[in-house]
Amino acid sequence: MKHQLNIVVASTRPGRVGPVFARWLEAYAREHGKFEPVITDIDAFGLPIFDEPKHPRLGQYENDHTKQWSEAIKPADAFVFVTPEYNYFAAPALVNAIDYLSREWNYKPASFLSYGGVSAGLRAVQSEKLLLTSVKIMPIPEAIAIPAFTQHLQENGEFKSNALIDDSAKTMLNELFRWSEALKPLRAG
Repeated sequence: MKHQLNIVVASTRPGRVGPVFARWLEAYAREHGKFEPVITDIDAFGLPIFDEPKHPRLGQYENDHTKQWSEAIKPADAFVFVTPEYNYFAAPALVNAIDYLSREWNYKPASFLSYGGVSAGLRAVQSEKLLLTSVKIMPIPEAIAIPAFTQHLQENGEFKSNALIDDSAKTMLNELFRWSEALKPLRAG
């Protein structure tokens, strides 16, 4: 059985382009063949600012949106966070979504498809790595960084990759799979 790769769309703001990159990565990962990719769009869950009365480590969720979010994250074996950069930092929706859960994140590797202007969203990735380690996610160095991302969008709004991005995606997915295999015993325990 293939490992499940949750491709998490981090931005929820109107006009976002994260879903465009997520669809491209889903198709690329499916063709790559080592994962069963699933797009997990934070916006679809309507998570308000964290509103659970009990700490997430207890797993005693009271709100339907939290229960649905938990069920979407729990089966993942690995993650790719599709992330923009907001004020040199992670998207607030992503920080909030991570804070909602605890054990569902544990012992899973993660990488990033970041996009932006000159920095390609890399400053956001650095802040996200710190947050992810606190919920026992293993961020790996291999990732996809897309600077000047609008230059890669076609007239129909879809993403047009290039050889450098494709090579980055292949390397990232290969490494994510290795880490996912290595962490499998911890997820099973």
